[in-house]
Amino acid sequence: MKYTVIKAFDCPDAWYKVLNEIWYNGDLFEVGYGSEVCETKKLNVSIEITNPANRPLVDFMAPCDMRYVNWYALKYLWSGAIEEETYTYGSRMRDPVDQVEEAVKRYVEEQRDRQVTFVIRLPEDIKKQLSKDKKHEPPCLSLIDTEILDNKLNLTCYFRSWDAYAGLPANIAGIQIFNEALVSEINRRGNMQLETGKLIFHSKNCHIYERQYGWVEEKVKPGEDKRRKMLSADKS
Repeated sequence: MKYTVIKAFDCPDAWYKVLNEIWYNGDLFEVGYGSEVCETKKLNVSIEITNPANRPLVDFMAPCDMRYVNWYALKYLWSGAIEEETYTYGSRMRDPVDQVEEAVKRYVEEQRDRQVTFVIRLPEDIKKQLSKDKKHEPPCLSLIDTEILDNKLNLTCYFRSWDAYAGLPANIAGIQIFNEALVSEINRRGNMQLETGKLIFHSKNCHIYERQYGWVEEKVKPGEDKRRKMLSADKS
């Protein structure tokens, strides 16, 4: 299993660097059970984004736009249940315990707390759903951990499985907006001036699907062509 650490300036930079790393250095992984049974390229990866608040949050070539990202952040992450969904990350964080509300109250009271963690995955998610009308889809995002340092709220997130091409750009942008909403609420209630800090992600299986290979190659090839020209120039 290959493991790599990626440092990125902002969200679009992280997307490009992850795609590039998986494309050239990823392990082949044949998915035998899951949302899509097929060949993938994947890495065990950690991503540090130092300036995730930098705009734009989504690259113009990403397969998502800000309309979707805002929906994902404020409806799927921040709010509760959505009628057509079995669950959302927000519904898991809001019920049976409203973890978002408790996090806000805790940070208003004490900013040096290391225990404010949003848990999304449940113990019963390990069981394979046998019902024909109910697909077994445990959440990809398992937890969001938080910490305030130097007056900035930093988030550390774990994805058990992560679609690097289509999911990652919307996920990291949406989580940044979620963090901005969280900071805004803490500041409003506590009369504070916190800012959003770094976003750090870990995933054991950050992947691109075989059907996405052509799209990913189009994204990373210009950078590879540029690198080859630079190497040729150095040799001459």
